[in-house]
This record gives sequence, structure tokens and C-alpha cells, in this order.
Amino acid sequence: MTKGVFITGTGTDVGKTYVTALVVKKLRKAGYNTGYYKAALSGAEEKDGKLIPGDAELVCRIAGIDKDPAECVSYIYKNAYSPHLAALLEGNPVEMDIVTEDFKRAASEYSYITVEGSGGIVCPIRYDKKIMLEDIVKTLGLPSIIVADAGLGTLNSIVLTVEYMRARGMKINGIILNNFHPGSLLDENNAKMAEELTGIKIIAKIEPGANDIDADAALLASAYEYPEVIS
Repeated sequence: MTKGVFITGTGTDVGKTYVTALVVKKLRKAGYNTGYYKAALSGAEEKDGKLIPGDAELVCRIAGIDKDPAECVSYIYKNAYSPHLAALLEGNPVEMDIVTEDFKRAASEYSYITVEGSGGIVCPIRYDKKIMLEDIVKTLGLPSIIVADAGLGTLNSIVLTVEYMRARGMKINGIILNNFHPGSLLDENNAKMAEELTGIKIIAKIEPGANDIDADAALLASAYEYPEVIS
């Protein structure tokens, strides 16, 4: 049966898609049959009358997934807003039953499925039905990995994200620090303090411009669990 993990971030622009791509690449290179899925993607580029899902395209290209990136995403929006606002402008709001079925289809193709969230964990997905990103995590029944920047101010963002998720019953199986500078007093201390303040292990530290994750593939794979929605 397929195992899965949900990758969220402490906010926008922390490199969540880039980190997701490297995680999937690492596992695939290590022999893990790993795929990718994203429920809703905003800020897609329009080309020849078709929306190109940039995040999915990046993950598929870096990770070596040979399929149309659009097949990895349920909802694609042009406007670079949260999905709830993009859908208000463009139509086609997110339906949870479609997300669930698309996830099951994507998961059926792989032994490990990596689900990328939209923005940070407090991201509105649909306005009229009050669907939040956390509702997708809970519906699919997945544990999470939190992606955070390694630099100044990250401890506040990490702790707030962790406490929010814990208060709502979401399981967190690791933190990945992006833009990590080995030997930097600040970054090294942030990694140490993040673990002490949250009790959650830093499972990877990614240097700026890295093409791979300097972490054990088995450790990354251990963050994946059987999704409740297909158990």
C-alpha cells in the first residue's frame, strides 16, 4: 500500500516547492517509487491558451517524473493568490471529493506519494465552504513535513506553525531547513533551537543552490505513513 506525506511551509517563499522536488528526487534516486501531487496551484503561467502549473513542472523536471505536470494537480489558477481568492476571480472552486479521488489516483501509481500544500498551513482553499489547507491534510490523513528558511526570524515561524498544527491534531514527522549555511552561527543555532523548542527532528538541511539533499533517503522515507483516506 502507498505511503504518503504532506509538505507544508512556514509561509510563502520559503522554498517549499524546491525542497519538495529535492525530496522526491532523493527518494527516486535511492530506488523508492515516489510520486507527486498538489491539490491547488496558483500563479500558473498561460501559454498558448493553456495554464502551465509551474510548481508541478519544477518538481517533475528535477525529480525525473516523466508525465504531464498538469496531471499532478487538481486545480490550476492563473492569479497568484491563495486558491480561495483565485477561484473567486476565475471560477472552478476546489471540491474535496475531487481532491480525494485525484489523490487516490496519484497514490495508486506509486509506493510513496509526496503531497505539496499551497502557501503556509493557514491557507484558505475555498471561501464559501470554508475549506482550509488543514482540511486537505486531515481528509487525506497524512503526516506532515514543515519547510522553513534557516535564517533570522525562523524560530518564531516554526514554533507558531508547529503549535497551530498540533492544536488541530495534525501529525508532524520532521522539519527541513532551506537556505542553510553550514558553519553559520545563526543557522546552526536556529537548527538546534528549533528542535529544542518543538521536540521535532530536523531531518534535512539544504544549502543555497543545492541540487540534492544531504540526508539519508531512509530517514526521509520514514516520514511517510499510510494515508487514512486509502487505508
